[in-house]
Amino acid sequence: MRIKLAISLATILFTGGINLLNANETIKLEEIKVEEDSIFSLSNENYYQTLSFSGTKMDTPIKETAQSIQIITKDTLEDIGAVKMDNVLDYVSGVDRQNNFGGTWDNFSIRGFFGNDNNGMSMLKNGFADNRGYNAPRDSAIIENIEFLKGPSGSLYGNSEPGGTINIVTKQPKFKPQHSVKLTSGSYDFYRTSLDTTAPISENIAYRLNVVAEKKGNFREYVESKRYVVVPALTWLLSDNTSISYNADFVRQEQPLDRGIVAINGDLKAIKKDVYIGNPNDGDIVLKNYTNQIKLEHYFNDDWVSRSGIAYKDNSFKGYGSEIIPSTYVTTDSVNLRTRYRDYSSDDIQFQSDIKGEFDVGSAKNTLLFGVEAYRVKLNSLLYNNSNAIRVDNIQSNPTYTILKTGLGTLNTNRYEKQNGTALFVQDELAIGDFRFFAGLRYDKVDMKTVDYKTSKTTKQDDDAILPRVGITYLINQEWSIYTTSGTSFRPNSGLDRNGNSFDPEEGLSFEAGLKYEAEDKRYGATLSAYQITKKNVLTKDLLDDTFNVASGEVESKGIEFDINGKITDNFKLNANYSYINTEITKDNQGLQGKELRNIPKHSATLLAMYEENIFQNSSYGLGGSISYIGSKQGNDTNSFKLPSYTKVGLISYYKYKKDLTFQLNVENVLDKEYIESSYDYSWLNPGNPRSFMLSMNYKF
Repeated sequence: MRIKLAISLATILFTGGINLLNANETIKLEEIKVEEDSIFSLSNENYYQTLSFSGTKMDTPIKETAQSIQIITKDTLEDIGAVKMDNVLDYVSGVDRQNNFGGTWDNFSIRGFFGNDNNGMSMLKNGFADNRGYNAPRDSAIIENIEFLKGPSGSLYGNSEPGGTINIVTKQPKFKPQHSVKLTSGSYDFYRTSLDTTAPISENIAYRLNVVAEKKGNFREYVESKRYVVVPALTWLLSDNTSISYNADFVRQEQPLDRGIVAINGDLKAIKKDVYIGNPNDGDIVLKNYTNQIKLEHYFNDDWVSRSGIAYKDNSFKGYGSEIIPSTYVTTDSVNLRTRYRDYSSDDIQFQSDIKGEFDVGSAKNTLLFGVEAYRVKLNSLLYNNSNAIRVDNIQSNPTYTILKTGLGTLNTNRYEKQNGTALFVQDELAIGDFRFFAGLRYDKVDMKTVDYKTSKTTKQDDDAILPRVGITYLINQEWSIYTTSGTSFRPNSGLDRNGNSFDPEEGLSFEAGLKYEAEDKRYGATLSAYQITKKNVLTKDLLDDTFNVASGEVESKGIEFDINGKITDNFKLNANYSYINTEITKDNQGLQGKELRNIPKHSATLLAMYEENIFQNSSYGLGGSISYIGSKQGNDTNSFKLPSYTKVGLISYYKYKKDLTFQLNVENVLDKEYIESSYDYSWLNPGNPRSFMLSMNYKF
């Protein structure tokens, strides 16, 4: 019903926009040619990009946008040898790793906020929501570049965390034939083959296809994974001013659940980093993600454009996994594990439509955007729990695994959830001289229904929110700008309190100010920002009955960030960042007030540098490296232990022969530093990768 309502509203938007254009007389449109590179595949300037479509959906240059926006470009992805999204996190300030559900999906925080423990923070793909349900880690075969939108984006994208939002821009078809095959091999039996091909099918239709097959071993015992990715895309130029794009990705990942290592009597180094605390006979958890997106773009004239799209995702997560109970404090050389069987699935359909127009208001230039959005997501969760099903002995020396119980065990969860959402939004940007004034407003309405088949209980709740954002940018000169902005965020809280009432949604409020620099030749840029964010209505335990929650918690994050990236000289590329984050739980019923958020280092910094030189005609080489410092951070919610700080070093080198053949060698953690990357508690510690090598050959034809 809501999808139908949104489509009806979109029709009104389209006809309203057309009527606006035809109010006085019929307008003869000038010839408008839709270029082969759409707004979703902006050209890269090495490590720096001047535009971000998803920041405002208004094509506003980053230097003029009242928000910190950092982009990991295609060149950065290639240089660091990224195969998954997790590989890029060190190269953006304020982004930190969180509990990734045993390595089966992406989960990280921005500016201290990480959203739901099991689903993570909000994420977008080409502007569509992409993190509802159960998603395998994103593969680089999908990615053209990654946009990190710092601060709340609720006025444009609705349900989100106040720390920021990530938008993945996928690879798009080109009308110039380009084909490549890449073979990669690395330490611990890592093998990957990928194909990237694009070409015109006809004068008006072009395709792109990326295919990946990957088999990956691990320094961790019994942990091997397989991944298969197919990413088709089509662009159809219906006319000089209208185009349709289709983007899809089909991912299958097979991997055992791996919660990492455990501490013994609080000692984080009590056992070796390769010890597997699980059941080697559980087999793989299989994730399947099938995504389809269709977008229609139409230019009415040089000033007015409409965009509409539909996205559909079908995800599943199924398999056995044995794990230690996360609150367990291990004191001996043996641990008992529970075995859980999970059968999760999700079904997500969403619709978007907006119109953007530019017109003059006196001597000022005005850009207006308004639109509608609707979605429906269904989630099915089936979970069986078999307590004390396996014992692992001798975990400090030579682990042995003893099966104590078999079978599914007890039905723990059998639940169906359905969420419907609709939204209206409007944004306006006014350019007056050297000032840019920005204002956005969004109204969100979310209805949720949960059916617990185990207890035969059905619950419903309705939430709505009005989400404003304002910002001012002053262009000091051609290279420098200064900005300030404030915005809100919103995320529904599911469940009921002890009186059977639904919870108020989480609400975030952010204040930010910053200074931006962009070189005159636009080859590199930098951003310095400071922010303060408060999130309230965080769920915490009810003091009268701790089996229930109350929405009374509050969390605060303050920080400073600095990022610089781009091509500093003809031969030298740089990506560097620094982040200071101070988080605090300011209200809580469980004695956590004054505690810091887990896995958030106060200080972190990364430097990536690359030197490139031509050897002879059409051949070149590159040498570079990276150094990352991650400060100490709290290992659990109670702040009872810290994960030590660490520094890791990487090396990069490539040789390109006649532009068609490239050999690349990457070395990760050159000094073989041992460290804990993230944790959930003493019993779930994720050790970082030891020294490893990756050699690839990329042939273009």
